[in-house]
Amino acid sequence: MTAPHLGTPRAVPGGAATVARLSTAALEHNARPALERGRGEVSALYADAWGHGADWVAGVLARLDLDPETLDADTLFGLPAPDAQTRPVLTLTGRVLSTKDLRAGEGVSYGYAHRADADTRVALVTGGYAQGIVRMLGNRVAVRIGAALHPLVGRVAMDVCVVDITEHPVSRGDEVVFFGDPRDQAPSLAGWADATGWTAGELITASGLRAVREVRA
Repeated sequence: MTAPHLGTPRAVPGGAATVARLSTAALEHNARPALERGRGEVSALYADAWGHGADWVAGVLARLDLDPETLDADTLFGLPAPDAQTRPVLTLTGRVLSTKDLRAGEGVSYGYAHRADADTRVALVTGGYAQGIVRMLGNRVAVRIGAALHPLVGRVAMDVCVVDITEHPVSRGDEVVFFGDPRDQAPSLAGWADATGWTAGELITASGLRAVREVRA
């Protein structure tokens, strides 16, 4: 994880904000295997706990009587993808802003890097490179809206990106899951790492630092 990939300390609610849903249960579940694996190269509290919120992480670990400096951060946060012992702690979400028809041959976003092969529908969703949705993810990953996965198409813009929704019933305000727990049919952060060449730690820190955080049980 390197400093140039880090974002601002906190996001402002509303507007183009993304939301980082933080699971207390997942953090608690991961703590013991993180202790067994020992401290990694980077502290678990580095860069506001890798975008998860250092105060929250330290508070949960204190209740478990665990020192964050003794834990492997990748294991603690469930990176890059869950295994038999770990679960992702952070799920990154956005919202559908609008939908529109896209005709065959029409393009979307900067430079029309994506043009529709056939008539389809697209959704404009909150979250762009200013929120840690790395620009090179366009045309390379999918997001989940409802129960279905939809490809992210075209170049990622500053505060928004575009998703091909074909004929699925998608409406303004619907939640968009960028990444989370694949066991919940969410896209995995591992796919982002494969698409960008960034590490999972860099990606989740950049996203978490720019998101509005919501802690859940």
